[in-house]
Amino acid sequence: MSKIIGIGACVMDTLISLPTYPTEDTKMRALGSKQAGGGPVATGLVAASKLSVDVGYVGVLSSDSAGQFLLGDFKKYGVDTENVYIKDGYRSFTSVIWLADDSASRTCVFDKGNLPPLTLSDNQKKAIISAELLMVDGNEMDAAVEAAKLARANGVKVLYDCGGLYEGVERLLAVTDIMIPGIRP
Repeated sequence: MSKIIGIGACVMDTLISLPTYPTEDTKMRALGSKQAGGGPVATGLVAASKLSVDVGYVGVLSSDSAGQFLLGDFKKYGVDTENVYIKDGYRSFTSVIWLADDSASRTCVFDKGNLPPLTLSDNQKKAIISAELLMVDGNEMDAAVEAAKLARANGVKVLYDCGGLYEGVERLLAVTDIMIPGIRP
């Protein structure tokens, strides 16, 4: 049983370190690159798992290479994936992030992919009501709102990582116990 259950963005990030932000229409040698799992909920679950908390992800991933990477990354960090459904023939949520060394800035270009929206199954609902905390981030809005209502009706706290503005967010805010607001420089 997971103490924390998360529903939200699960992104395969490609991080590219650069000496400086590139000029348009040029070539530049990178200082390095690596792939990592990302997204507010996915990152939060991994962080909690590293602190020895039992965590689980509820969602849909693609069977493509990015989806397989994300599934493996969750398993690597001890995130329960029993309530993750794998779909064939879809494109995963991915991003490429440029990290400029001189300015410590980042630029993110993302492709949300084309996975179908999450529809909560009975098993996923059971995982939500048996947790102590539901973590959401505004992605998978309809499922997040349904899960938050279910969680609160069963005494489970709802944490919303508000890093972005999403259509219908007022529905999620109405069923949130803890908010983590985003800060823009």
